[in-house]
Amino acid sequence: MTTKYRLLVGLKENRGDWVSGEALSKRLSVSRSAVWKNIENLRTEGYDIESAPKKGYRLWRVPDLLLPAEILDGLQTRNFGRGKIAHFMDIDSTNDRAKEMALGGATEGTVVVAENQARGRGRKGRVWFSPPTDGIYCSVILRPGIPPADGPKLTFLSAVAAAEALQRLTSLRPTIKWPNDILINGKKLAGILTEMASEPDAITYVVVGMGMNVNTRGFPEEIGPRATSVFRETHEPVSRVGLLQAYLEQMETWYGALQNKGFGPIVQRWRNLADIEGKHVRVEMMGKTIEGRVRDIDPDGLLMVEEKNGTSHRIICGDVFFL
Repeated sequence: MTTKYRLLVGLKENRGDWVSGEALSKRLSVSRSAVWKNIENLRTEGYDIESAPKKGYRLWRVPDLLLPAEILDGLQTRNFGRGKIAHFMDIDSTNDRAKEMALGGATEGTVVVAENQARGRGRKGRVWFSPPTDGIYCSVILRPGIPPADGPKLTFLSAVAAAEALQRLTSLRPTIKWPNDILINGKKLAGILTEMASEPDAITYVVVGMGMNVNTRGFPEEIGPRATSVFRETHEPVSRVGLLQAYLEQMETWYGALQNKGFGPIVQRWRNLADIEGKHVRVEMMGKTIEGRVRDIDPDGLLMVEEKNGTSHRIICGDVFFL
């Protein structure tokens, strides 16, 4: 635990009250100048900390940012987010940065978060709308001991975790649209992008990216009719930090289930949240479109669709539209 983080804990324990620099110095076993230096660093990050002669320091306001210290405060995980949380005000893409870190040896459970993405991405290279400080844009580095063919299944794990996080912290009842979208009343609220690097017989790393519209009030015209946010649905702002903590906690829980029981329980939970069986859909794939009823999701996560003429399809990748 860094000196800056321990200093913040001390200020939070006495939030609204003055704490002398001498008391903080003794508590942290550092010099008064070190206390002042770390206070300045916290102010740079957006913490509103007052100072006064003979009184010391007083924490007045915590910024509404996805700062590592805020994420760690109350986070109930053993691994995810514990090794490193890399926070950026502006970044091209959290997934791209996480991949760079993974190649550099970043440990499993490393989290990359950003307040704004210049080039946030969804599936098939689509742009993910990432307005500053409104949503959650994060990526988690995993190093699972599973065959490369099973890597894409981690999308299902992350989608379940995102849906359950929303259930925990809001009154919303999300559903999952195959394979990676979180919907509220038929509109997209969150999406998952899983990318991995592997050798023929082993996964090197997997980066699971998640974008969630939290306190977003407006959307570009081209996606407005299909997109929504927690704020739009509840008409109340919600803690982005709290939602991210819940997501990491649920993700770690299901990741542990994967290690112990395989993908079976994850796929079953996904089915429960998706409520897709029997629905009439159109699936657009590369150079091909089919319509039919969804029969099921198979154990590998493939979408099973049966056309009116009885022809069955096991779909690996495609865009699904409910009819």
